[in-house]
Amino acid sequence: MIALINCGSNKVRDISRIIERSTTVQIIGLHDINYKVLNQYNGVVISGAPILLTEINPLPYMNSFEWVKGYSKPILGICFGHQILGLQYGAQITPMAEDRQLHEIILKKKDPLFDGLAQKVFMQEDHCEHITVPKGFNLLASSKSCNNEAMKHKKKPHYGVQFHPEVSSSGGELLINNFVVLALKESKC
Repeated sequence: MIALINCGSNKVRDISRIIERSTTVQIIGLHDINYKVLNQYNGVVISGAPILLTEINPLPYMNSFEWVKGYSKPILGICFGHQILGLQYGAQITPMAEDRQLHEIILKKKDPLFDGLAQKVFMQEDHCEHITVPKGFNLLASSKSCNNEAMKHKKKPHYGVQFHPEVSSSGGELLINNFVVLALKESKC
């Protein structure tokens, strides 16, 4: 079972629909996060959000997600989730031009998250901020508009993607499915 943290994105149902093809999903509200409860799941997906962290005090959100650093199971942060994950590990966030286009994402490093995808894949963007790659993470993918399109923690199965795989047709669905497979496999180890 996968926990899907709903941070207010209108794309949560899309993420849920894809996960449900492989396993059960439990949607948890942003303010209902409980670290002990999250340990009952095989993995966690953190959704996007209609929040610009560069325009607000991010501290309440940082406090809500402090648990990620102690969580050993797989995490996939999408857009806002990617940014929060990076910020927890020391990334810097900066505003950028609004980007709501389909972009060519170039995979920089082989990883099970991208199994079955070509080295160049088109994914839908929907963001106005981006983060640096935090210490302790590998850069997995970039685009012309955003250097850190995808990253992975060097020691934990913690992933972040700036783009929105849930609305990026079959390639994005495959990425989310790869995460679910990874999460289910990790829990059997």
